[in-house]
Amino acid sequence: MRFGLFGAAQAQRGGGPDVDSAAGFKDYIDYVIEAEGLGYESAFIVEHHFTGFGQVSATLNLLTWIGARTTTLRLGTAVVVLPWHNPVLLAEQAATLDLLSGGRLDFGVGKGYRHNEFVGFRIPMEDAQARFEEAIDIITKSWTSNERFSFHGKFWQYDDIVVEPPTIQKPHPPFWQGAGHPESIRRVAARGHNLLLDQFASMDDTIARFNVYRDAMIANGFGFDASQVGVARAFFVARDEAEKEAAVDRRVAAQRRLHGISQRPDGNNTASIMAFSDTREASEESALYGNPDQICRKIEKLQAAGVEYMLLNGGGTSRENLRRFAREVMPHFRTETPRRAAE
Repeated sequence: MRFGLFGAAQAQRGGGPDVDSAAGFKDYIDYVIEAEGLGYESAFIVEHHFTGFGQVSATLNLLTWIGARTTTLRLGTAVVVLPWHNPVLLAEQAATLDLLSGGRLDFGVGKGYRHNEFVGFRIPMEDAQARFEEAIDIITKSWTSNERFSFHGKFWQYDDIVVEPPTIQKPHPPFWQGAGHPESIRRVAARGHNLLLDQFASMDDTIARFNVYRDAMIANGFGFDASQVGVARAFFVARDEAEKEAAVDRRVAAQRRLHGISQRPDGNNTASIMAFSDTREASEESALYGNPDQICRKIEKLQAAGVEYMLLNGGGTSRENLRRFAREVMPHFRTETPRRAAE
């Protein structure tokens, strides 16, 4: 199995001259640099706006800086929300990152789900899917066309353009789409794109979604490679039960805050990521929390279902958590490492 990171830095707005708003970014950059050295494969970073608690808003900018400080780490977006961006400008910026990093960009995209963000940008959520699909078509053409082209769509129009620079990865950096509803997963597979599965769904729901994608990829003639699915999970390697329980409490509080800023006033946000339960039991079941043996048993359930690539969200930048997972969990899932004696 392979393990990467999923999450974000935090840069709080400050109220005085002694507040270093960049401190959260600097801490996160050091965190992922250490992760590369510990054997983590990638860092996928979110895009969010208007939260008030400092989530990353300019993902490609941050990844460009990280790319300059690392050598092998895959640089992922999870996800760039396409309805908010000019797709040609975005294609140029992403291609520049791919070029400068030596072809390490994993281009994760989504249509968005947080109501407050669509309100802030004054973009109707009802247009999200159509804007998303049109943007993918434009970005793909931008990356693959060596000749000038024009595009006249519902939302975007361009005349006689050629996108520069070219990407290193050919025909283009891999697309990763976040999806959860079966019909959305089938749309991902219809394009042959890679799939990102969220950290909140139960183990059984995650496996069911994995299977929908596998079957759809095969049905569409693309074949199936388990490395094309990234399964996000929260993780915390606890020293004892009390530390684990405190981590679950933090996770429940974070999920309730997420629900509060994401839900529509009418309560009718049907995005799959909003279907999570914020009960303690559900939060603990979906997350990789506990001692190394407890965490290994959960990963083994996913591995038995075919999952090969996991993206881990530590809910912060704890070096101890990062190191303990690399030292006490990851070796059990390396092919050259013997299985645990308890088995």
